[in-house]
Amino acid sequence: MTNTKISKQAIEIFEKSVNDYHVYDDISRKPDNPYESKSFQHLLYEKNWIDTVQWHYEDIIRDPDIDPKEGMKLKRMIDSSNQNRTEMVEYIDSYFLKLYSDVTSSEDAKINTESPAWAIDRLSILILKIFHMEEESKREDVTDEHRNNCKVKLNVLLEQQKDLSESIDQLLIDLSTGNKKMRVYKQMKMYNDESLNPVLYKKDDSAKG
Repeated sequence: MTNTKISKQAIEIFEKSVNDYHVYDDISRKPDNPYESKSFQHLLYEKNWIDTVQWHYEDIIRDPDIDPKEGMKLKRMIDSSNQNRTEMVEYIDSYFLKLYSDVTSSEDAKINTESPAWAIDRLSILILKIFHMEEESKREDVTDEHRNNCKVKLNVLLEQQKDLSESIDQLLIDLSTGNKKMRVYKQMKMYNDESLNPVLYKKDDSAKG
């Protein structure tokens, strides 16, 4: 992938992932990733598939009539999905770190507020928002007002996609030319870590006693 085409190709891959998921619309279905297993495209498809499944987890868990046990089970699935999402972002950033490892940053190079992969993460979520807002704008079982409101929101999302795409491509150009320098911080999530979450390690200490 060349710098100027990454956002365009990412959008195409994210849209394919979203469309592939909605063929069956099944949160338990495993992805049939069409890209070479170790390729950057494969990572992007896998990333969006995680986002798409989690989108539907979040829909289901908001059902006011959900069985509490099923809700708790789904909450743990969401936690696991969040962890997978974070790890996938870090894999994607590793790709960029390697890609720009030989670039010498200029003396006045600044660090961007977010890494390339976290910007691409936002683009992945944005593609999901666009897909579902477009669905809402075409529903036949709602009022004209609902459809029109959704069309207005859809136009805003499409404008946001354009702006975010340009920003990602510019960031990658700046990194490749040394005008910006890349620095990545691990997320260091604490709630899933038995040694850092007090609810978990206190329970473990209690069991030992």
